[in-house]
Amino acid sequence: MPLPLLLFDCDGTLVDSEPLLAAEMAVGLNSIGLPFASSDYLGEFRGARFRRIVAELQQRYGDVDAGQLARMEQAMRANLANRLANELTTIPGARESLDVLSNYPSAVVSNGPESKIHTALQATGLADYFGNRLFSGYTANCWKPEPCLHLHAASIMGFAAHNCIAIDDALVGVRAALQAGMTVIHLNRFPDAEATPEGAIMISNMYQLPTVVERLTHELWQVAVPTYITEK
Repeated sequence: MPLPLLLFDCDGTLVDSEPLLAAEMAVGLNSIGLPFASSDYLGEFRGARFRRIVAELQQRYGDVDAGQLARMEQAMRANLANRLANELTTIPGARESLDVLSNYPSAVVSNGPESKIHTALQATGLADYFGNRLFSGYTANCWKPEPCLHLHAASIMGFAAHNCIAIDDALVGVRAALQAGMTVIHLNRFPDAEATPEGAIMISNMYQLPTVVERLTHELWQVAVPTYITEK
């Protein structure tokens, strides 16, 4: 039986970019009059699309001129790209897991722009694990927590949803993959503050990932084999 497709989130799952992203968001949003602290991203908005965060803040604090917002976002993303290229590190255990699971088909599925995904993977030396198998919400024009981004990636890679294992640290991504009908592993690095949604499998660090993936692969095979025999 073929191996399942592994769909990895990027920020917070493969690379430790979220503290940098939260800091740059705080600087940018406060500069245009939208109160925001780094802890707001890491607590309330982790994994969310930037424009969804902006929309929520404008509901709370009032609208911002569209041109001013666009200029701020451009400057914020430029500053973030520079910090990612120079300061970014991998999530502990991510590289080791990718080495062990290198025989599995895999891709990255992220709400971030494709350029940001490229920068993050290049800066941390993870780019060779994925090649051009990068799926951005901005390219697909759909974002987590909707399931369409995961389904888009699976379709392009030639896999049915039930033959995919999604790995994500953020609840928006976990819920999106569950809704897509995939097997989901939640990298829950903050179990005291965050509950893993029902239906997802929790791990607390990336070193645990290979063992869980291999167990799930055997379980998927056990489900698939009777169907395969019947079809034959």
